[in-house]
Amino acid sequence: MVFNFDFLSEEQDPSPLIQYLKQQQPETLSRIAQSVSLEVEQIITKNVQGLMGILSSGDFNIRIATDRESLDNLLASAMMTGYFLSKIEQRKDLEVNFSNTEFSNSSLSSSQTEEQKE
Repeated sequence: MVFNFDFLSEEQDPSPLIQYLKQQQPETLSRIAQSVSLEVEQIITKNVQGLMGILSSGDFNIRIATDRESLDNLLASAMMTGYFLSKIEQRKDLEVNFSNTEFSNSSLSSSQTEEQKE
């Protein structure tokens, strides 16, 4: 996933969200965009497509017109979805690691108990 910096320069009267994005270092935004897993990127893509409607660009000449507020809402929705999904992904990874650690500890405990019996 790549962050498009060019769209920020087109705003005449930027919203607070756009102003916040403009204050961020390009390296920071690029690093965040590159850290997104393929699963999260696909979910965000489907979410945005669902919000905007899915039309095949091969069959249609698509132009989307909207006002700044609606575009801000779409951007905020995509950002919140991405944040939420990345936190859920972190939680899943922690739970997997924790359950693996628990399993290893219980296996170690069982083998120590058996050694003590002998």
